[in-house]
Amino acid sequence: MHTTETKPLKNKLLFIMATAIAATAANLYYNQPLIPSIGKALNLSDGVLGFIPSASQIGYAMAIFFISPLGDVMNRKLVIRNLSIILVIALLGVYLAPNFAILITSTFVVGLGANITQQLIPLGASLSTLENKGKVMATLMTGLTTGILLSRTLSGFIAQHFGWRAVFLGAAIIAAIIGVVLQLTLPSNKPAVKLKYTQLLGSMFTLVKTKPQLREAAFVGALWFAAFNAMWATIAIHVMDAPFLLSVQQVGLLGFVGAAGIFGAKIAGKWVDKIGVRKVMTVSISLVLLSFVVLALGQNSMLMLCIGIILLDLGVFGSQIPNQVRVFAIDENARSRTNAVYMLFYYIGAAVGSAVGVKVISTYGWTGLTIFGFALAAIALLFHLTRKAKK
Repeated sequence: MHTTETKPLKNKLLFIMATAIAATAANLYYNQPLIPSIGKALNLSDGVLGFIPSASQIGYAMAIFFISPLGDVMNRKLVIRNLSIILVIALLGVYLAPNFAILITSTFVVGLGANITQQLIPLGASLSTLENKGKVMATLMTGLTTGILLSRTLSGFIAQHFGWRAVFLGAAIIAAIIGVVLQLTLPSNKPAVKLKYTQLLGSMFTLVKTKPQLREAAFVGALWFAAFNAMWATIAIHVMDAPFLLSVQQVGLLGFVGAAGIFGAKIAGKWVDKIGVRKVMTVSISLVLLSFVVLALGQNSMLMLCIGIILLDLGVFGSQIPNQVRVFAIDENARSRTNAVYMLFYYIGAAVGSAVGVKVISTYGWTGLTIFGFALAAIALLFHLTRKAKK
């Protein structure tokens, strides 16, 4: 039995969905280049700064587990409407936050509201056909990649000229506009699955237990995304210090360098059908591993740091496309739940990578951070190759 939809997925709607995914995902990363500025404004110690980027990731992970599965049993359009309201209120909370407690709480709720992305991606998968599934997934994931990577550049620019709070006021306005547009354009869907909420959550544990491919995709994805977020959560700390002494706007411009990940996603989407999921992932994870070698060697060289960032983003988003494709192929009537399990691990990895990364760089410096990232990527590649050997 298939989930039925009232409209086919046209290019206009696909563009709107990809744009909404980009704008929504960006909310999880606006704070990364702003960490030093926020810490200074609220008089925070270095020991708690790592909780700022990880709070939104933890909220996102919690939403993936408790909210994402609702897309299999409820009209996704209704779920997205409610999440849009939550997201706007939370962003205004960050904008107005007078202290650390309210900042962290609001940041956590931003992560919950950003679950809109994890409703739109399975919706796109269910609306696509066998002929255009690759195109649809590549377009939606390119939107996700764009939001993640360019968010830092946008927030750095706005913060430099108008202060860090203005970033979140602007984000709240954008979220409100996106919410209205989605309500006007998204089709309603009639879910094919009928489960109580407790049964719905319990079924995800069953999927983890019975689907080894899901476990593998989730574990490997968590590792490389932890490494990715460890670097991006700490790069501002590193380059705003000597010898670079960059401004917050200049730090944000590194997001343009990371935009290479957009091309990684597109290239991976094309090659998956030609040479297979595992080969694309092997090459991509190897790029992540190599990136931390370059980042370590280029500790005091902006050129080398930029090359390392390009390799990292190419590798991470080149891995993401094939990994997501195989997750959605596991069970067509449980796409929201399989995606929820996968992305739950993914963003738990992000939260841990962000928090531990900030702690590592404050204790062991940039060298320690790059060793941490290299170790995570090495475990991911080893596990991936070992699993391949067994099949």
